[in-house]
Amino acid sequence: MIRFVAAEYSTETKPLLEKLVKEFGRRNPLIDVELQVANWDILDGIYTSMISKNQPPDLLNTNVYAHYAKDGLLNDMGDILSPELTAKLYPNLVEMDQMDGIQYAVPYVATTRNLYYNKDLLQKAGVDAPPTTWSELEQVAQKVKELGIAEGFGLDLTDNETQASLTYIFYGAGGEWTKDGKWSINSPANVEGVAFLKELFDKGLTDPEPTVTTRDEKQRILGGGQLAMMISGNYFSSVVPKEFPDLNWGKGPIPVKDGMPPITFGVHDVLVSFKTDHTNKEALSKFLDFLYDDKEYEEMVKREGFLPATTTVGSSLSAKNDAIKSDLEALSKAKFYPIKQPSWQAVLDYARKMGDAVLYEHMTPKAALDQLQQFAESKRVQMN
Repeated sequence: MIRFVAAEYSTETKPLLEKLVKEFGRRNPLIDVELQVANWDILDGIYTSMISKNQPPDLLNTNVYAHYAKDGLLNDMGDILSPELTAKLYPNLVEMDQMDGIQYAVPYVATTRNLYYNKDLLQKAGVDAPPTTWSELEQVAQKVKELGIAEGFGLDLTDNETQASLTYIFYGAGGEWTKDGKWSINSPANVEGVAFLKELFDKGLTDPEPTVTTRDEKQRILGGGQLAMMISGNYFSSVVPKEFPDLNWGKGPIPVKDGMPPITFGVHDVLVSFKTDHTNKEALSKFLDFLYDDKEYEEMVKREGFLPATTTVGSSLSAKNDAIKSDLEALSKAKFYPIKQPSWQAVLDYARKMGDAVLYEHMTPKAALDQLQQFAESKRVQMN
């Protein structure tokens, strides 16, 4: 048996995976796949509970892996992946999922992040092009606010996206999460970035509840005409126009500090396999081959609005869609989260508290990042 715990990306996820598992079972009657699909809000709790009971999933779809690798809990995916599947995965994504030369994870899906905006609202505000710098973002948000019909910028500091918003602003300020292998969370550039977000909020240029309204909710608010701009993944272009077919939307780069070069930011989710008493690597290999089968996999990434992790599906989609071709080119040059840091999961969890603390003045931006830096360094010491 293969116990597969998967993340729910949209209402499409569960039916797609159920259909895939059913078809795999029909073709491989001796391999039983037990599927569990869970929303990201509860996913961590489900699989950590399974691990604590010494009943980890055989296959897990997640966005972190290094701490489990460090603790010796993961199988080497190099012993599981077939040569055919290995050969068609994008090398830059594969490399991010290796530590000390061991393939602890395998890339599943990817996205690039950009600024998405309501063209009609910007035009009403007298703006012809999306902002590319922080000062332009502030000016455009102010002009939209003066219309009296919509909010300017959707700032996402909810549980699932705080780390993303911090990353946009760190990289946009010329900062980093890490430098030379060490945490650099409280660098002057990063502090300046968080101070800018606080300033936008204080001036009423963001949505009113950045720590409450989720990314999906903000996308609907933008689609409905009450929000002008937000940063999201390329799935925006698949999901939002479907729900709001009359939306006149555009896409631009993530705004950066004035004078800084543009940034490209990518995110990728992975599959990992936990060591168990009954791990059947041959069965897992067969299931992964089926999961990444070009036809099945292309259908999934199209329906979910993701970028593929395989070159074969990437080439197929690029030939039909210039936007995907452009996004895949951007992905090849993008910066990512520091997912090879074993303490990244703990830092990510701790960062979720930062939004409320900074916006509602429990802490200054510097104090908040100093605390996050201190926490990250303490976790690093513990794990070493």
